[in-house]
Amino acid sequence: MSQVHKRVKVDDEVATGGTGKASRHGLDDILQEFESWCSSVNLELSPKVVLSEDGLVDRYGLQAVENISEGEVLFSVPRDALLSSVTTSISQVLEKEAASLKSQSGWVALIVALMYEFTCPNSRWKPYLALCPEPDQLDLPMFWPEEERKRLLRGTGVPEAVHLDLENIELEFNSVVQPFLAAHPTLFDSKQHTLNLYKRMVAFVMAYSFQEPLEEEDEDEKDPNPPIMVPMADILNHVSNHNANLEFTKDCLKMISTRPIAKGEEVYNTYGDLANWQLLHMYGFVEPHPANNNDAAEIQMTTLYKAALQVFGESRKQLVEKKWKVLCEMLLVGEEGAFVIGREGVLTEEELYAALKVLCMSEDELEDYQENEGWEEDDAADESLTNEAIVELHPMWRTLLAESIRLTLAAYGPVQKEDEAMLADPVLSAKLSRRERYALNLRCGQTSILQNLLRLTEGQLMAQV
Repeated sequence: MSQVHKRVKVDDEVATGGTGKASRHGLDDILQEFESWCSSVNLELSPKVVLSEDGLVDRYGLQAVENISEGEVLFSVPRDALLSSVTTSISQVLEKEAASLKSQSGWVALIVALMYEFTCPNSRWKPYLALCPEPDQLDLPMFWPEEERKRLLRGTGVPEAVHLDLENIELEFNSVVQPFLAAHPTLFDSKQHTLNLYKRMVAFVMAYSFQEPLEEEDEDEKDPNPPIMVPMADILNHVSNHNANLEFTKDCLKMISTRPIAKGEEVYNTYGDLANWQLLHMYGFVEPHPANNNDAAEIQMTTLYKAALQVFGESRKQLVEKKWKVLCEMLLVGEEGAFVIGREGVLTEEELYAALKVLCMSEDELEDYQENEGWEEDDAADESLTNEAIVELHPMWRTLLAESIRLTLAAYGPVQKEDEAMLADPVLSAKLSRRERYALNLRCGQTSILQNLLRLTEGQLMAQV
């Protein structure tokens, strides 16, 4: 699951050697060793696709050397080739002490396994783990200097998410991992198995791991399955308009084409319906704006509270505080929460609808609402907050929503018009560093969603004046 979009540049004679089969010339030693390892573990790769680095922006990828139809198996990975806390060579130790490795993330056992296998010279997965990128290649924001992260990603929510990640990683390492490592000195070396290596393996899991879905009947009863590392599958890049998907079967995992793939086209998987801030935070890249159909922006719940205090003024401050307390007690809002806005409207409709409704109530209406515990017979049919529905909201609701959007946009700083001009000028944007381009596309995607939402609220208000 590599980190940047890749362009495909295929010369038929170079790519196939004039034989119709992929030539191995030009592949680096690491990739060739990985290919040999794949054969040794019975990982089957279709002759219609080939691992490649030539002509790609990033290090590696998978591209078609023949036309591929929808529904074809591009490769299959036997389950015993997967790397997890169950298949690692220290699985018995991890299983025996599973209770001591429990953590909030649920990743510790896998990460400890990776730390061991990554540094073990005789590891079964050595050729696969040799593909693990260095931190500067992975380029997740957690590896950026703090000043650069704050400057480029101001207002996007990423710096705050990274800060929390780093705090949790250090806490988890010091409280859970380090005692385990110290208890097994024959397996782990304190000079080698450090916090920095742990952080690198965390990033590896964030950007490259997969999670097997639960069976439908277990979805409401069991915790999510722990992450696993899937060789070959994690080489594929992501785009929202992907052309392949990973399927889990009893004996193996299969990458299946979801639409026809033309010769010379790259094979893309999907990591899910992710906004650009999520892609950058977890994988270290963004889709160019406006290509990501799943892009989204956020309005912090506390920002709506601040907007209400401004809109209703000092005279109604106590009532606003009372309303907010009611919403918090009903778990509809919280200090760390956010309302998520997509291109077609609000994605967290129930929470934002309830918050707008309660904050705009009179004191008598609030008392009735509390007595009914927030339940009203006709609520369910009215809770839509699509773009079309937003323009039909009560004027005061739109006023409150508009003020929260303005406060949110202000958090990005005075760069919005400059961003738009930069993105529109390919000459200027080409001069930016990779991180600057990522940040530019991320900011433009989020602010355009917020500005569109603001236009919906303001446009209808103006029409009624």
